[in-house]
Amino acid sequence: MPVKKKRKSAAAAVADETGLKKCKLGSYCRSQASGKVISGEEHFSSKKCLAWFYEYAGPDEVVGPEGMEKFCEDIGVEPENIIMLVLAWKLEAESMGFFTKEEWLKGMTSLQCDCTERLQSKFDFLRSQLNDISSFKNIYRYAFDFARDKDQRSLDIDTAKSMLALLLGRTWPLFSVFYQYLEQSKYRVMNKDQWYNVLEFSRTVHADLSNYDEDGAWPVLLDEFVEWQKVRQVS
Repeated sequence: MPVKKKRKSAAAAVADETGLKKCKLGSYCRSQASGKVISGEEHFSSKKCLAWFYEYAGPDEVVGPEGMEKFCEDIGVEPENIIMLVLAWKLEAESMGFFTKEEWLKGMTSLQCDCTERLQSKFDFLRSQLNDISSFKNIYRYAFDFARDKDQRSLDIDTAKSMLALLLGRTWPLFSVFYQYLEQSKYRVMNKDQWYNVLEFSRTVHADLSNYDEDGAWPVLLDEFVEWQKVRQVS
């Protein structure tokens, strides 16, 4: 089976199994004290890293839903937030995640992590990527390609809603309203231009829509959202 197909099936399974669509949006990582102190003198071991991978991988050498659930528990990341870890990881590792052996080794080698304790020590760095405006923009854009079916150019609307909840649900005051709009809209997919512009909209347009430029170069989807919301505000 090609790597890309494994990646997608694993990613989709994780989204289903971990309740991505529910998006509890708790803290990014649980506070979890490690029982082992890693010395700075210890060097990264590819052999140790590979053995660590096989603690979670199935017979087809892919970390599936059950393995991912155990991985989340071991590293202290809430399952619904694991996708955020993967997205933040991408900036450092330039990897599509850690579902296959090749991806795991590439990502962990870049982070120099060959055990749970070493990865936990990187959480502050990964969180900083999510909190940095420029880095978050890159993460947000990358999320589109991460979440879409690899043979499709657009995101199906349910996946788009789930990823938007994960990425913008805590920070965008209008998110819940925009989510309601998408649920009742005619749209069944979201293309890349629409996806990129939603982030720009969330950063530049006031919650009361007072500074929205109707003559601006916004996608029709956002023009229609503004029109829909203004009708709701006066009704």
